[in-house]
Amino acid sequence: MKLNQLSDNPGATKKRKRIGRGPGSGTGKMGGRGIKGQKSRSGVAIGGYEGGQMPLYQRLPKRGFNNINAKTHAVVNLGLLQKFIDEKKIDPKKPITEESLVESGLVRRVKDGVRILNKGAITSKIDLTVTGASKTAVAAVEAAGGKLTVTTAAKADADA
Repeated sequence: MKLNQLSDNPGATKKRKRIGRGPGSGTGKMGGRGIKGQKSRSGVAIGGYEGGQMPLYQRLPKRGFNNINAKTHAVVNLGLLQKFIDEKKIDPKKPITEESLVESGLVRRVKDGVRILNKGAITSKIDLTVTGASKTAVAAVEAAGGKLTVTTAAKADADA
C-alpha cells in the first residue's frame, strides 16, 4: 500500500453544512435560522435565561468553599516505597529525603511537602525525612527497625 492509496472508512468524515449560499442550497436566505426574532440574530447567548423566571442555577443553594490556605501534600504509601526499594530505584542504606523521592520517580512534585501513609508493608530498615506522616506509618517504619523524621519547619524556612 502506498500513501496515495490511503483513505478513510466510508462515512467516517462528513462535509460541513455551507449555510447562506443561495436558494438552490436549501439553506439560503435565512440560513436555517427561521424568521426574525432574537435567535436569528448574531451574538445571542440565551443559555440560562428562563424568560424572567429565576434561573435554575440561581434557585439552587450555594455549597462549599475553597480554602486558600489549604496545604496539598504529595502522598506516598509505605507499600509503594518498599516496591521502589525492591526495584533498586531507592537505596535504603542512604537517608531518604523528599528530593530523593522525586529523583527516583516515586513523587512527581513535592507541592507543600510529602506525607507518608501506612498502606502496604515496609520491611526495609530506612532513614526517612519528610514533611508529614501518619502515626501508624511512623510506628510501622520503627517496627521495621528504621527511623521516620517529620520536619514541618523545613518547608516554612524555604518559604521565608
